[in-house]
Parts: sequence; C-alpha cells; structure tokens
Amino acid sequence: MAAITLNALAHTYTDNPTKPEDYAIREMTHVWEQGGAFALLGPSGCGKSTLLNIISGLLKPSNGEVLFDGKRVNELKPEERNIAQVFQFPVVYDTMTVFDNLAFPLRNIGVPEYKVKSKVYEVAEILELSDQLKRKAKGLSADQKQKVSMGRGLVRDDVSAILFDEPLTVIDPQLKWKLRRKLKQIHEQFNITMVYVTHDQLEASTFADKIAVMYNGQIVQFGTPRELFENPAHTFVGYFIGSPGMNFFEAELKSQGEKETLMFGDHEISVSNAMLARLKAMGANKVTLGIRPEFVHVWEGKNSDAFHVDVDYVEDLGTYKILSFLFHGQVMKARLSEDQKVPSGQIYVSFPEQWTKVYVDDYLVEVTDATVDNDKTKEIPHAN
Repeated sequence: MAAITLNALAHTYTDNPTKPEDYAIREMTHVWEQGGAFALLGPSGCGKSTLLNIISGLLKPSNGEVLFDGKRVNELKPEERNIAQVFQFPVVYDTMTVFDNLAFPLRNIGVPEYKVKSKVYEVAEILELSDQLKRKAKGLSADQKQKVSMGRGLVRDDVSAILFDEPLTVIDPQLKWKLRRKLKQIHEQFNITMVYVTHDQLEASTFADKIAVMYNGQIVQFGTPRELFENPAHTFVGYFIGSPGMNFFEAELKSQGEKETLMFGDHEISVSNAMLARLKAMGANKVTLGIRPEFVHVWEGKNSDAFHVDVDYVEDLGTYKILSFLFHGQVMKARLSEDQKVPSGQIYVSFPEQWTKVYVDDYLVEVTDATVDNDKTKEIPHAN
C-alpha cells in the first residue's frame, strides 16, 4: 500500500504550451491517502485516464512529481512502481487457464509455487472464480475475464495501489452492481489503495469513500458523495452530480440605500447578510445562484415568502416526479415525492437559504466568521 502524492503535476501533449487550455492536466497538487478507496469522476476528455497513466508510469508528466509514500517515482518504470492497473477492456492471456493467468504476476517475480497456489486459490474464492480455474480464458464471459484482470492485481502482496480505468464499461448492466459490490468487499478485506476512474456518478458513489471530480484537466472538488451533493464547490459539480443536476441562474447584487440585495430580475433572493457583505467586499456584482431540485420547496397554496411561477411540465419517474417550472422566463426543476400532489398552472416555490449556493467565477463562495472579519479589513479578489 502507498500514499500517492501529485506535487505541482501538469501535463501537455503540445510542444509549446502557451495557455491553460493547452494542458490535458492543469497544475495540481493532490494526495490519495494510503489504503483509501477513491474515485476519479468526470466526463470524457477531462483528463482522467491521462492522470491515471501518469500515476502508473505509462506516461511521464510534463511538469511536477509523482510520489509514493514521499518517494519520487517519476523515473521508475511501471513494473518498478508495483502498481496494478485494470483497464476498460479485460487484459488476459486467452490460451492460458484462469489459474495460470492469476499465477502469472507471481511466477514472473519468482514466488515459490506453493505460495503461488495458495494465493491464487485465495483470490479465486474472493472473486468467485474457483470453479473456473481449469478453464481456458478464451471461453470466459466478459465479466469473468474482467474478474481475472482484477485478480491479477490482487494476487501480489507487494502492490502499492490498484488503478481501475472504467473497468465495468464492457460488463452487462445486470452484473455491474454485483462487481461494484465485490470491489468494495475486496477493498475492505485487503485495505489496498484503490483509485477508480469512471464517468458514472453511481459507480463512483457506490465504490468510493471520497470522489475527485475532474473538469477541464483539474480536480475541482474532492469529497464524500454527500459533500459533493449538498455543497458543490464548483458549478460543474452541481451540474454533473445529481439527476437532474442543480438549477443555476444569474443574479445581481444591488444597493437599495444602505441595504444590499441579491436580485434575479425583479425578485429578491434570500441570502444571509454575511454573504451580502462578502460579495460586496469581493466586488462581485454578478453571481451565479444554484439550488438542487431536491431542495426547492413547492407550496400547495399562496405563500408570502415564495415566488409565483408557471408550471411547464411534470415527468413521472415512478418513485418520484420532476416538476419543471418557469421562473422569470427560465426553466427550473423541483423534485416531488411519490405522494406529493402534482400541481398545475401557476404555483408557488421557495428556495431555502441554507440550500441556495452562491458562485463567483464558477467557484462556491462560503462565509465563515473568519471570512467576515477578514472582509472588514481588505477586499478579496476572487472566490476559491
């Protein structure tokens, strides 16, 4: 096992990069703690696989360092890093038996045969491959082959980490949940550092204790599934996590005498006085507000604290419904519980202050006692 540190790491595929967009991985410093189960989540092209290949040694970074337990490994070959990597498509030797496939990494480093046999049987039992050990790999199903790929990473006791690059892409959807559960059990049993790359938020949430969300070559938030859902640190996290994603709308900070207000059209949006003071100190006149559909309050009748909106349409998803409504000409969504009355025509909605998030330049603005005290003495140039 190893703690993996990315120190001022950056990577580009161009010869003469001149702007941030030229980098597949923009400069980052990040730590994968020893023995953790982590997911690297993001859309296609955001840099996930590039980052994984840098960690494993298949790719050398343009700048920065990769450290295993504090030791620089940039110059080490993949086989010298003791990293096991499971790819999107199963990598097995079709002409070998399952037993020989699992035994190959151990035999390759000269492990005595009696230890090879013991370890292969142990891993085969965990992966439910015991009755397949004598079969040639070419006769296995796709999910069985992927189990063999995973098993080859688990048989070695000296492995520093196991990296999974979208390992369930080719697996039948009915079997995905079973393999995700199996991976979780394996992690709990072996306590190996695992990094799981995926574009599927469900896979990430069911496997990982913490998720790193990537966007445009950057990790924009690293946290638990709950933290990503309840307190997105970047607008992309709000958009990408959740189904449907967060409602976003632009608002403007306006002064009315000595009072500051946050306005969306002619509607005043309720945020704390501390937040208003923070935005004023930042010089942020225009901001982005976000609220998840789950936290929008739909009222059955008129309410003085709510906004008057028009129902657009309702999607019935069985255990819940998604209400789309027009608020000052913008389509937004609210989630209704299964037994909640389905409204029509004109209705009232409200945005609870605690769930209404404020973003400047796509990053969440948070207010703490220290922030308020600091704002009294100096301006803060941007939110991060």
